[in-house]
Amino acid sequence: MPAREIISIQAGQAGNQAGESFWEMVLAEHGLDKSGTYRGSDPLQLQRVGVYFTEVNSGPSGVAKYVPRSLQLDLESGVCNRIKGGPLGTLFRPDTYLSGEAGAGNNWAKGFYTEGAELIEPILDVVRSQSEACDALQGFQIMHSLGGGTGAGLGSLLLSKLREEYPDRMLATFSILPSPKVSETVVEPYNAMLSVNQLVENGDLTICIDNEALYDICVNTLKIKGPTFSDLNSLIARVMCGVSTSLRFPGQLNGDLRKLGMNLIPFPRLHFLAPSYAPIYDPKARSFQKNSIPEMTQALFHRRNMLVACDPAHGRFLTAATIFRGNLSSREVEITVRDLQKKGAHQFVEWIPDNVSVSLVSVPPIGQRQSATGLLNTTAIQEVFKRTREVFHAMFKKRAFLHWYTGEGMDIMEFSEAESNISDLISEYQQYQEAKVEANGDDAEEDAEEDAQ
Repeated sequence: MPAREIISIQAGQAGNQAGESFWEMVLAEHGLDKSGTYRGSDPLQLQRVGVYFTEVNSGPSGVAKYVPRSLQLDLESGVCNRIKGGPLGTLFRPDTYLSGEAGAGNNWAKGFYTEGAELIEPILDVVRSQSEACDALQGFQIMHSLGGGTGAGLGSLLLSKLREEYPDRMLATFSILPSPKVSETVVEPYNAMLSVNQLVENGDLTICIDNEALYDICVNTLKIKGPTFSDLNSLIARVMCGVSTSLRFPGQLNGDLRKLGMNLIPFPRLHFLAPSYAPIYDPKARSFQKNSIPEMTQALFHRRNMLVACDPAHGRFLTAATIFRGNLSSREVEITVRDLQKKGAHQFVEWIPDNVSVSLVSVPPIGQRQSATGLLNTTAIQEVFKRTREVFHAMFKKRAFLHWYTGEGMDIMEFSEAESNISDLISEYQQYQEAKVEANGDDAEEDAEEDAQ
């Protein structure tokens, strides 16, 4: 069975830095060195390497080299130049670095309307040539942050163009959301609201990550006193590798992006997922860790192990996917997950039966014997949108900073539309959280569906 390919796109500073950590980890898992040459010894490593890599024969020796199917984008050249000059400089194809000159200056409108619009055609040309070389393209993954100008603005523009040009392919995003505690710039709430508005309409799977949750994990669990971006990025990379495990290695449930979406997204707008990872522990405490399957499973549904700052206890799970790695008994994993659902029945909506899917891959992550990754579709994620909306509303009411956006040709109506779309999204989550199956057979979710429409 040929690998179904994914084209990976990283946009903006945060997207490129997280992307770099992701590629370093993926190389290690597939036994490839920093130039893409195979150095491993396990045939499983190359069996589905084609999902993310194209095989090319380099040089007279004819040694196979594996090149990531990836685009590195930014509206200023600094980030791309840093990757070119870094340890992965020779890994990516030279024509897949695309950058502008002026930068987006943390302004969504520059990324979407002016600077980004100038770069979009050359980007789509490279995407087309990459996709034409695929046998069975399953979709795209975009890594970006929603708080800045490039990742948010250009990322949104790219998403809408890909949706037009590849309407039947999956669009998955790893989106880093701004959080009030860890704020980089004052206009983050504007950029984030405008981006989420685009994601609601054009994305198929949005895996939400926020800096607040990453900092909390680094400080409280990993005991890192002053976490750096490379600490945060390695956590993001672990989750990205975990999520893509069942796409990259043969497992008991061979997954692809569409199957993942099929099991996780009950309604097209509610495609925002909270990722979680286990085990996460202080390296010094490694020798005291037991990490049984029940412990890992429990941890996946706990706030402490989630990479987005919302409390699942405040909502209910619509669906969840659990991806286990390592030499584990599939029977034990299945039974543990069923037990968890029975015990915590009140946390799961009762009108979706068997709403936790399980996949198992025998290849462990680098540096661990076993691990588990969760993707949770929880109604509690509305907390994240509410936080952003509140700060957005306070500034928008006073029309603060708007001239920077209208100066790039944006209309104030777009801000109002984004706000009302996100408000609708929040109330949809709330409706499904409260929906019950009525005893007389009238399904409450039908009512909720009608209300939502």
